Amino acid sequence: MEEPSASPAEEEYLQSLFWLSEAGLPMTAANLARAMQLSAPTVSEMVGRLEADGYVSRGQDRSIAFTASGSAHAQAVVRRHRLIERFLTDVLGVPWDEVHEEAERLEHAMSPTLEARMLAAIGDADTCPHGHPINLGSRVEGVPLADVALGATVRVVRFENEAEDLLHYLRAVGIEPGLRATVVDGEPGEVRLRSDAGDELALTVSVAETVAVLAQPSPPPRTALPEHLVLGQRYGR
Repeated sequence: MEEPSASPAEEEYLQSLFWLSEAGLPMTAANLARAMQLSAPTVSEMVGRLEADGYVSRGQDRSIAFTASGSAHAQAVVRRHRLIERFLTDVLGVPWDEVHEEAERLEHAMSPTLEARMLAAIGDADTCPHGHPINLGSRVEGVPLADVALGATVRVVRFENEAEDLLHYLRAVGIEPGLRATVVDGEPGEVRLRSDAGDELALTVSVAETVAVLAQPSPPPRTALPEHLVLGQRYGR
C-alpha cells in the first residue's frame, strides 16, 4: 500500500523542524514556536498530529525526533522549496528577496516530472538564492556576521532567516550570498562592510546575527538563536 502523503500543514511543520535541525538547534516544540512565531498551544497541537500520523516521535524530555517517514517527507519538501526558489530566480527572473513566500505556496503541489524539469533548467546551481543547499547534507558551516572582528575578511554564505521583510532589507543594503568584503569601523549598533568592489554597506547588528559568513580570522562557531531563525511570514500556518 502506498504511504499516505503529509498534508500541506504537516509539511510546513516537518520543513521547519528540518531547518531547526540543520541549523544545529534542538528539535523542540518551544524552538519550533519561536522560529515559526506561533503560539505554544498551536505548535503542540500540530506536533501531536505529526506524532499520531507517524512522522515524529517524542522523548520523555519532550524532544522531537523524525521517524524514517517523517525524515523522508521533511527532506523532500525542503529540497522542493529550495529548488523552486532557484528556478524562480534564475529562470523566471524573480528577485531573490521575493521568492521565499512564492516557494511556500508552490512546494506542496509539485510533481516529480516538474521537479526533474526544474532541476534540468537550473543547471549546476547547488544552493537556493539565499545560500541553502539544494542537495541536503552539503551545508557549508559559517559563523554569524555579528561575531566577526573588525578588519576580518568575509564571504557571505547564506541568510539563516528567510522572512520576506528581512530579505527585502538585505537586498536594499546590498548584502547577498557570495559577497566578499572586509569588516570596517561603523556606528554603534551596526556592522559595516567594505566590499571587494569598494562599496560600503551597513546593516544592524540584529540583522547581522542572521547572516552566515566564512571569515578570516574566524570567531568560534556559534549556533543561531531560535528567534533569529524566522521561517517565513505566514505565521498562521
